[in-house]
Amino acid sequence: MADAENLYTFENETYRKTYWHTCSHILAQAVKRLYPEVKLAIGPSIDEGFYYDMDSPFPFTPEIMEKIEGEMRKICKEKLKLERFELPREEALKLMEEKGEPFKVELINDLPEDVAISFYKQGEFTDLCAGPHLDSTGRVKGNAIKLTACNAAYWRGDSNRETLQRIYGVAFPKKDELDAYLARIEEAKKRDHRRLGKELGLFMLRDEGPGFPFFLPRGMTLKNTLLDYWREVHKKYGYVEISTPIMLNRQLWERSGHWDHYKNNMYTTVIDEADFAIKPMNCPGGMLVYGSAPHSYRDLPLRVGEIGLVHRHELSGALHGLFRVRCFNQDDAHVFMTREQMQDVIQETVRLFDEVYSTFGLSYTIELSTMPEDHIGTVEEWERNQDILKAAITDMGKEFVINEGDGAFYGPKLDFHLADSLGRTWQCGTIQLDSQLPERFELEYTGEDGQKHRPVMIHRVVLGSIERFIGVITEHFAGAFPAWLSPVQVELLPVTDRAAGYADSVAAALDGKNFRVEVDHRSEKIGKKIREAQLQKIPYMLVVGDRDMENQTVSVRHRTGEDMGAMSLEQFAQLLGDEVREKTIR
Repeated sequence: MADAENLYTFENETYRKTYWHTCSHILAQAVKRLYPEVKLAIGPSIDEGFYYDMDSPFPFTPEIMEKIEGEMRKICKEKLKLERFELPREEALKLMEEKGEPFKVELINDLPEDVAISFYKQGEFTDLCAGPHLDSTGRVKGNAIKLTACNAAYWRGDSNRETLQRIYGVAFPKKDELDAYLARIEEAKKRDHRRLGKELGLFMLRDEGPGFPFFLPRGMTLKNTLLDYWREVHKKYGYVEISTPIMLNRQLWERSGHWDHYKNNMYTTVIDEADFAIKPMNCPGGMLVYGSAPHSYRDLPLRVGEIGLVHRHELSGALHGLFRVRCFNQDDAHVFMTREQMQDVIQETVRLFDEVYSTFGLSYTIELSTMPEDHIGTVEEWERNQDILKAAITDMGKEFVINEGDGAFYGPKLDFHLADSLGRTWQCGTIQLDSQLPERFELEYTGEDGQKHRPVMIHRVVLGSIERFIGVITEHFAGAFPAWLSPVQVELLPVTDRAAGYADSVAAALDGKNFRVEVDHRSEKIGKKIREAQLQKIPYMLVVGDRDMENQTVSVRHRTGEDMGAMSLEQFAQLLGDEVREKTIR
């Protein structure tokens, strides 16, 4: 909760959301003033600003958006009071019917019979809304409002319903805060992983396979280096690696509960007259692996990891580069344990997360997601497991916020939201505590007492979707990956054709030390070669000419533009080797 000093600032999330919600009403009022024929749908605040969905007979072009912005500023200057009032259902319906707002009528009809139907009025404009809002449009600074985009959106998210236009906007209490935000957005555009993926030759997306990314040679080098690091860390923490089939029969998915919860997102087929599904997650296969052999309490905790290729059907409109795809590799791991080991295992997992995220310079916040309406297991089990998660991270001195009702259907979870170099957050890691699937799969271990017991388990990912994580770090580093991760670590740049042979010999020596090296043999000026290597974000450029051949040295330049001077090949190999070994971020 915000302290009294920050109650009416953007540091207070409630105030910030209320401010943006009020802006959505100012947006709707501006549109109705200028274009009365437009029909209004909904207009909430969101994580970064607000939007309003509208049914318009014409597209909202940039010129029209500019006019709407101008009208919003006028409304702010008018300092219109926002007044809340309630109406009985029939009067509420009549009001919206008279205003010709069919989407509002539908919303009212779908409200529970006993709910209060509230409206907010500002000047001539009235909107169906539960609130809250600021007390006056004058509280919003008109010169710090910006409409940022207009996209298509389905009414109520249903592809079978009307296609609306969604106008996005953002606003701040001060103009310089808006300017800083817009500058950050421009920087984010420069870092867009889709653009960088193409420019750096990492991956491609084709109409022949929408949502199914193609990784190119440099992208595969990046991906495999990332996976090698994943395996290195998990071996250190005692994990063993498995691989489970990409397709399993329907009965398995029904047994796990995934069929009921995910079947609309699963790709299915029929084999030998039986239903099969391509796996959308790796968990059920992990259950079968555990159940394939007897286990003793001495085996626990048993840590099992898998880089599994999974497929999920996403609507075409939701696809977005590597961030939202239809097939991806997920770094699932499952830890089977006794109840007495739960807190220690959770804390060990958080320490693993700390090590991985710090390697990439990523900080995080934690959400504890609690029991959803659609869950399996008793309330008592859920509360007990939620308390264990709370105790584990509280004991580590870590803070968390509660995300009510967003747990997995089988258990509560800790979600790790990573903050990148632009301050944006990405939900990647998760630790899900589960006592339900071990019950469904009748998993057992022999206890110290010689009796059979049921293990509990955690499902966890640290990177999440490998493809999505590559997208995140591409934007985080703006394509300038640390040397240990960079697809090409060194570019040899011979100044003249005479130096070409020497460049090849240096490249061969570095390749023999397992560095990733390329040689630019083009007959181009050295300045152009350097600029293009910098554009390719290659960490080190080694310029070699007659003097370097004579002295058996290399002239080292960093992609930042730093001229590091001449050094022996051994000196450079030591420098780069240290950077790779220590996974330095530079």
